[in-house]
Amino acid sequence: MSLTPAYQHKLAEKLTILNDRGQGVLIRMYNIKKTCSDPKSKPPFLVEKSMESSLKYINKKFPNIDVRNSTHLGLVHREKTEIIRFLTNYYQSFVDVMEFRDHVYELLNTIDACQCHFDINLNFDFTRSYLDLIVTYTSVILLLSRIEDRRILIGLYNCAHEMVHGHSDASFARLGQMVLEYDHPLKKLTEEFTPHTKAVSGALLSLHFLFVRRNQGAEQWRSAQLLSVISTPPAMINPANSDTMACEYLSMEVMERWIIIGFLLCHGCLNSNSQCQKLWKLCLQGSLYITLIREDVLQVHKVTEDLFSGLKGYGKRVADIKESKEHAIANSGQLHCQRRQFLRMAVKELGSVLTDEPGLLGPKALLAFMALSFIRDEVTWLVRHTENVTKTKTPEDYADINIAELLFLLEEIRALVRRHIKVIQQYHLQYLARFDALVLSDIIQNLSVCPEEESIIMSSFVSTLSSLNLRQVDNGEKFEFSGLRLDWFRLQVYTSVTKAPLHLHENPDLAKVMNLIVFHSQMLDSVEKMLVETSDLSIFCFHLRVFEKMFAMTLEEPAMLRYAIAFPLICAHFVHCTHEMCPEEYPHLKNHGLHHCNSFLEDLAKQTSNCVLEICAEQRNLSEQLLPKHCATTISKAKNKKTMKQRQIPRKGEPERDKPGAESHRKNRSIVTTMDKLHLTLTELALTMNHVHSFSVFEHTIFPSEYLSSHLEARLNRAIVWLAGYNAPTQEIVRPSELLAGVKAYIGFIQSLAQFLGADASRIIRSALLQQTQPLDSSGEQTITTLYTNWYLESLLRQASSGAIILAPAMQAFINLPREGEQNFSAEEFSDISEMRALAELLGPYGMKFLSENLLWHVTSQIVELKKLVVENMDVLVQIRSNFSKPDLMASLLPQLIGAENVLKRMTIIGVILSFRAMAQEGLREVFSSHCPFLMGPIECLKEFVTPDTDIKVTLSVFELASAAGVGCDIDPALVAAIANLKADTSSPEEEYKVACLLLIFIAVSLPLLATDPSSFYNIEKDGYNNNIHCLTKAIIQVSAALFTVYNKNIETHLKEFLVVASVSLLQLGQETDKLKTRNRESISLLMRLVVEESSFLTLDMLESCFPYVLLRNAYREVSRTFHLNRVPASTH
Repeated sequence: MSLTPAYQHKLAEKLTILNDRGQGVLIRMYNIKKTCSDPKSKPPFLVEKSMESSLKYINKKFPNIDVRNSTHLGLVHREKTEIIRFLTNYYQSFVDVMEFRDHVYELLNTIDACQCHFDINLNFDFTRSYLDLIVTYTSVILLLSRIEDRRILIGLYNCAHEMVHGHSDASFARLGQMVLEYDHPLKKLTEEFTPHTKAVSGALLSLHFLFVRRNQGAEQWRSAQLLSVISTPPAMINPANSDTMACEYLSMEVMERWIIIGFLLCHGCLNSNSQCQKLWKLCLQGSLYITLIREDVLQVHKVTEDLFSGLKGYGKRVADIKESKEHAIANSGQLHCQRRQFLRMAVKELGSVLTDEPGLLGPKALLAFMALSFIRDEVTWLVRHTENVTKTKTPEDYADINIAELLFLLEEIRALVRRHIKVIQQYHLQYLARFDALVLSDIIQNLSVCPEEESIIMSSFVSTLSSLNLRQVDNGEKFEFSGLRLDWFRLQVYTSVTKAPLHLHENPDLAKVMNLIVFHSQMLDSVEKMLVETSDLSIFCFHLRVFEKMFAMTLEEPAMLRYAIAFPLICAHFVHCTHEMCPEEYPHLKNHGLHHCNSFLEDLAKQTSNCVLEICAEQRNLSEQLLPKHCATTISKAKNKKTMKQRQIPRKGEPERDKPGAESHRKNRSIVTTMDKLHLTLTELALTMNHVHSFSVFEHTIFPSEYLSSHLEARLNRAIVWLAGYNAPTQEIVRPSELLAGVKAYIGFIQSLAQFLGADASRIIRSALLQQTQPLDSSGEQTITTLYTNWYLESLLRQASSGAIILAPAMQAFINLPREGEQNFSAEEFSDISEMRALAELLGPYGMKFLSENLLWHVTSQIVELKKLVVENMDVLVQIRSNFSKPDLMASLLPQLIGAENVLKRMTIIGVILSFRAMAQEGLREVFSSHCPFLMGPIECLKEFVTPDTDIKVTLSVFELASAAGVGCDIDPALVAAIANLKADTSSPEEEYKVACLLLIFIAVSLPLLATDPSSFYNIEKDGYNNNIHCLTKAIIQVSAALFTVYNKNIETHLKEFLVVASVSLLQLGQETDKLKTRNRESISLLMRLVVEESSFLTLDMLESCFPYVLLRNAYREVSRTFHLNRVPASTH
């Protein structure tokens, strides 16, 4: 059969290919313009000072450049290879524009020659593609003219090309001419489009009814119950159909662009056709700016006025432009504001109904896509006008504090469609197979004329639709109807030419049913494409300032916080603005998308965590009111109430303290407390953070809950440190028990939020508390472990070393001694049993180990100094060790010892530190037993199996395990390890061992010196001495055990030696005649008993053999008598 020209020209295929190609070329022009407008991204040759004269010469002489001019182009000659390498892509992009222009004009001329009839309501695809091609081509030319360096880029490349190859590039002559022609693009374009006025105006006029219908205000939408499913309940399940399905969700911005640019190019019809003039004026009243590509816009009224002002006979049109501009400035802002307000209500209702009854997505799918399209149009209008309208008397028209809700509703509808895609597919598959196929078959049979080619195409439609069945959806088969839609496009072209045997405008029913079939087929295979077409907001990628401003406004509006998640979700749209013809853009767009998504989620997580921590602080304040320290006032009042008939009148200036719980009493519910506001804010933020579990931005999967977890963890860490209240200059800190109460209040509230926040509260708490057991947290900040370690060492133990604080074994705490000047803290409040338990609870085993290591560092520092003293007195101590039982010789040797008091002082300091460590370990043991009794039992059992005969390595391993759980051991493994690290490289193990033995001798013979100290009196109430010498016993036993374990010697033997030497020294004290030297002899004698009690290696029988128990009994009696005599008031004597 012979094909008519309509078949041969393949207009449908060419329009499809050229439109896609045109988008690619347009994006390349945009990319070149963007690159060349930024000095940082410009090709290096354009910013080099040395190239300036060459570039000016090329720009001036373009396109007739004499490459033999060495004066101006010498540098170009030297860099010609690099210039070609850098500028090839730029040059080829301009060549693409020229080739695209050629193809467009060829196609437009062909369409004119075929005398095609355009009607958006009938041949939608044909009309849309035709108008899109015109707009795309115009945008390419306008963008080309906006590239300031176009002449330089093309001319520089051609110069380098000619220098390398000896001749100009084949395309340069035509390309240079094209660039010159389009220096004033609109003037040239209007000349070129004059022959196409009839076709263009005809296509635009077919939009008139549609544009008027779609361009209505909110009141008309409201009266028409637009987008409402429930306005007519009996018709709820009726399919939402239209004679022009695709027109219902066609973008208003696209139509405005068609009309503005179409009449700009073919302006002749504005003076000759009143309908064209009405449509044009109506369009001019809608927007001040229309988009060419991304953020590049056309200032509608200015550009049109500038063009028409230079034409004869267009005075009235210029007046129309001015009038329309005034109307747009005065009314368009409010019109769109009211539309957005209507859409917020209508789409919220639609979303609620479809969420409740997802089955309605089948018949009402069109409404969902219409809603998306309407929202997209309003948002894009607002964005481009907010960006470009800088001076206005009504700034509120271009700012919408409720925009987040609209964006959120758009994302909600998108998610709803994706979630129930099977419902949509099942419905429309049956619609196609059981209704559309039958109707189409009837229409085909009733056609008066049906050529063979058209008949074959339409018959294939019927057979394709009839073969569909539900099993295909159930089996998850992928549908593909792009061929059917392309055939319908071809059919539109075949039936729209003047000489066609079958005219589509004479058979509107065929167009209606085919437009319906196209929509239904898209519901099977192109739902995702439809979502992109109707709701893509990738425009925000190029209006980042506006995007950020909208987000900031949302965070400031409490009612909009629940919708704030829409902003990071929209970052996922940015992937849709990429094009395969411009791959170099991809990394930049990806970075923008990920950066802003991260930024928005970081801000949301930060605000949420701030709110959570503020409520935690309030909860902690409430919890703090219940601390025992606050009950004294209440008890005092209750006591006074019983003893006095009249209630005691509070003193003036003394505030009446509210009882805990008073904050819950409210006379008026309208009174909003801080806690109410915080809870309301947190509710809104929790809704937004919990809205989606995850989403994708480019190839990255984003989990909002992880951002919140990260921020909460960091904030909780800082909050715990803040609760400790550490003040370095004043050395103030909160008691561990009070901090523990505050931390529990924080943790309790965060745990209660687990199901609302979507974050793993247990993981957050575990991680934060675990970090607080380390010296530094994950951000490198100090933790409570470091703060309390420093405080106990620098404040409590330092004062204990100086004698201001003593250890009271009877109270199992350190206490302050009465001194002149007020103490800045009470030692007992920081060191009693409950505080040690609280400290262990807060720091945990890791933190307690860190505390222990720091304490032992101070111990080893003292041991180093003690060894120096021993070495200094080595010769005397060796003689004393051999002659300690010879009083006469000892009397001459003892005065030769240097620093005996220093030895006792340092050993006392060691004892104080080790005593505090033992108290901390006991607190850890109790906490560990409470938390993990099933672990504590086996550890204690394992420790009991250790005997003196057990291998020392095994013993130390078991003791290390026990010590980590807080269980006391005969040999301290940590102290053993610390002392082992002190081994000097210069001295031999035998010498080190000798020093250790002599150290014990030094201590033993120095004990009598303690009797001269007035503070060495034994206080039976405190079960200790006011100068902490009772701590000597722990130092002697633990240091001895550690030292001789290191040197692998028998501990018991050396402690017996110490016991003998110390006993002899104290017994010799009894023969002393100087009362000053013997004033506290009885109290010092009691140290012998304390040494034996402290050690598991010594027994009372061993003591009896060298220091008779009767002396201890007499000492106890004498100490007790003296203590009670000192307490009796002088008046009773």
